[in-house]
Parts: sequence; structure tokens; C-alpha cells
Amino acid sequence: MPVPLTYPGVYITEIASGSRTITGVATSITAFVGRALRGPVDEPVTVFTYTDFTRVFGGLWTLSGLGYAVRDFYLNGGGEALIVRIAPEATAATATLNDLALVASSPGAWGNALTVSVVHPNPDDVADVAIAQGVAAADLFQLTITDGVADETFLNVTMIEGPRRVDRVLESSTLVRVDGEVTGSPPDEVADLAFTDTGTDGKVVLEAADYLPDPATKQGIHALAKADLFNLLCLPPPTPAEKLPDGVWVEALVLCAQRRAFLVVDAPPAMALTEVAGWVTTDAQLTGVDSRNGAVYYPRLRAPDPLRGGAIAEFAACGAVAGAMARTDATRGVWKAPAGTDAAITGVNGLALTLTDGENGQLNPLAVNCLRTFRGIGTVVWGARTLRGRDLLADEYKYVPVRRLALFLEETLYRSTQWVVFEPNDEPLWGQIRTSIESFMQNLFRQGAFQGATPRDAYFVRCDKETTTQYDIDRGVVNILLGFAPLKPAEFVVIGIQQKTATPAA
Repeated sequence: MPVPLTYPGVYITEIASGSRTITGVATSITAFVGRALRGPVDEPVTVFTYTDFTRVFGGLWTLSGLGYAVRDFYLNGGGEALIVRIAPEATAATATLNDLALVASSPGAWGNALTVSVVHPNPDDVADVAIAQGVAAADLFQLTITDGVADETFLNVTMIEGPRRVDRVLESSTLVRVDGEVTGSPPDEVADLAFTDTGTDGKVVLEAADYLPDPATKQGIHALAKADLFNLLCLPPPTPAEKLPDGVWVEALVLCAQRRAFLVVDAPPAMALTEVAGWVTTDAQLTGVDSRNGAVYYPRLRAPDPLRGGAIAEFAACGAVAGAMARTDATRGVWKAPAGTDAAITGVNGLALTLTDGENGQLNPLAVNCLRTFRGIGTVVWGARTLRGRDLLADEYKYVPVRRLALFLEETLYRSTQWVVFEPNDEPLWGQIRTSIESFMQNLFRQGAFQGATPRDAYFVRCDKETTTQYDIDRGVVNILLGFAPLKPAEFVVIGIQQKTATPAA
């Protein structure tokens, strides 16, 4: 805005450069959906370490594949994860202390191990505290809750309106909440009062409807609608030995297409290699254009189970594969195929089925990514094709890194061009758009994200009167066209060896 010129002299104004920096979004935030021992239900909770997962969701559980998948994710280099706990028909444990009703912070049988203690402090010791709260000293009490592992103690809480009213204080508890309204007198003193055995884990056998309720309820996998961003989606089986219910995979793929995310698909347990490709297209129904946003991995992993004394068991590979993707993104970039000798899977003893080169050769053209074990290298991811990667389809998004790079660009530009909305739609705006996006693409080019020796070969950005006509302007539309030359993995290395006849000396 021009400065009013009122007196003779020098005026200083700051002029905006018009440059807006574009920052790439994360590429490996991984969402997991499944059963857990404890924790919030149908809410995406962010965790950064396996310790965080254990603290909030209880760690490994023999009746769920979720904990094992999250463990493998972090063992293989995973970082940020979103956990959605589904617990159909689960109930929470409760305890009653006179007028105070408590309930476990989340449903599940874990709450049956809770105990609560109440202590009334000496009125003389808490007189000053009572005055500060505006209550009588006799209204204050101390509450201690334990689950056998962690203890929580809350001092000088009260049943009376004020800053230390017990229901407000317990909002910070990881173990309990107040059930109902807070009225009446302080509860009597009690030591280690056990919660009633009303906590249950709910349904043991999960069905497709448990994963796929009405989207309007934002439960099951639809709880991810509450999450701002996720890049990878893993659906561990209900138990390590089971498979996901029929119908879940196809709906999960639709969700990934909507959210610009990528689905990591596990083949069912004990499935012969001749059946995998047919299962993908027939039983799982992972076909169509949306299948660009997913990849299937086979076979399952064999690893020690700490809950069974270290006995070797089979587990779904989705968590380990997602961890390998996150590790590759961090070290090389999302444009590098998460496969090869660098994509080693740690924490495993081997695979449920040892594949030969010939068997691998049967599955690779059918877009089934194999896990292989090689002498001196270990277990690795040995495939990088999307579900549209079958040779007969000839899809432009045949490879996992190409599709994930495209999703990265789409999500980044979607978020970074929101400022354009309602700006004057003319050449100055188009120039700002081109400058911002070209700077972002040039940075990716310098990191080696695209093919080509020069930026001109690697990418182009168009936003001008050719992409946005007067008709578009009249409708309030600005068109931005971005092109890029993706790097594609070298799947096959061909070495030619020829004999050379020695030339006789003269």
C-alpha cells in the first residue's frame, strides 16, 4: 500500500519480493490400523518410537498383528507413524468410590488390573492449598492409580468446582477418567481398591465391517480422515496367523487414492506362489487405475516371537517393508526404489518360503514383489512394482518409486499453492507461481530426483496465457502444468562377455 506523502523528506517502504518458498511434504508417515491391547479407539495417534507405541497401546499382543508390524517398522528404520486402534464391542473397567465413579481411559481387559487408593491429607498440612483453591481443607484428597507397571498420583484434588476438580485433573491421566458428573463429598480413604472385571477386549474375530464402518462415523480405516497427512498405509492381519478379511484391501486402496497415499499389501499366509497373482486380482480385487497406489509383497517373514519364548513364527511383512521405504527415503530420496541390497530387512530369521531365481521370475512380471534371502546379504526387498506393474498392462506408473514421487509432488504442490486462491489472475501471479515451483523442482533436480543432464531435460513448469485462457480467467481458474522425467529402477542388469582372440606378435 502506498505511503501517504505529507512532508518533504525521504520515505522508506518494504516491497514484497513475490517469492514463496515451497517445502516438500513428508514421504513416509505410515498409518497402521488394527487391534491393540489398549489406547484410544478410532483415533489416529502419532508415535515416533516403538517405546511410544508400547506406552500408549500396550506393545505386542498375541491376538493382534498390529504390534508386530509396528515393531518391524521401527526395527527397519521407520520414523513417524499414525496408529488407529479398532476395538469393536470392547468395554472399559470401572471403579466406584462413594460419589466418585472412575473408568479406565480406554476399553480393554487391561483395565481389570487397575487399582485405586484414596488418602485424606492432614488439614493443617494443606490449609494454604485449600485457601488458594477457595475450598475447605477437608475437601481435598489424594488419588493414586496403578496398573501394576506405572503409578499415577494426583495431590490435592477435590469434588468441588475449582482448578483442581478431580475430573479436570484426570484429563491428564493415561490410566483413568471420571465417569459422569462430579458431585458429592470426597470419597472415603481406601487402599488398592481393584477395578471391577468389566473390561473386555471385544470381538476376537474381526470382520470386514469392523474395518469398514460407515465413512460418516470416521471409525475403522475411515478414522484416518481425522489425520492431516499419511503417506503409507499398513493393515496388519487381525492375528499374526490370519489374513485380512475379504473386501478390506479394495476399500483401503480407494482411500489411498483419495489421500495420495500408498498401500503396502501382504499376501495371505501359507499361500503358494502360483496363487498369489490370482489372489491379488480376484479375491483382493486390487485392479483398476487406483491400483497404481499400492504394491503387494510375498512371502511372509519368519522372526522370533518374544511372547512365545522366542519361538519362530510367521508375520506379515508390511511393517518391515514400510520401514525399509522410510529408511530409503531418508538416505536416498523417495525417487529411489525401496528394493535391492540396500533394502535389507532386519530382525528376521528368514522367510516363510525361500524363492529361487526362476520362481522370482514367474512373479515379477505379474507385479508381485518378492522378498529374498541371499547368502552374505540376508533378507531383502527384491521387487519394486506397483499393482499396475504387470508387463501386459504397460502402465506409466509401473514402478513404486515413480508413483511415490508423483504422489509426493502432488501433495506438496496442493499444499504449497493454497496462497494462490483469490489472488488476481494475471501475468504477475503466473510469474510468481512459475518462480516458486521452478525453484522447488530445481532443488529436487540437484538432488538427483529426475532424469536428464539439464533442468530443461528433467522438468518443465507452465503457467501463462497458453495454459490459462481468457475463458479460464472468466471462470476463476488458473491452470498450472508440471512435467517431470522420472528415474526408473534398473531391474535387469545384462552383462555381455565375449572371447577375444590374442593378436600374434609381429
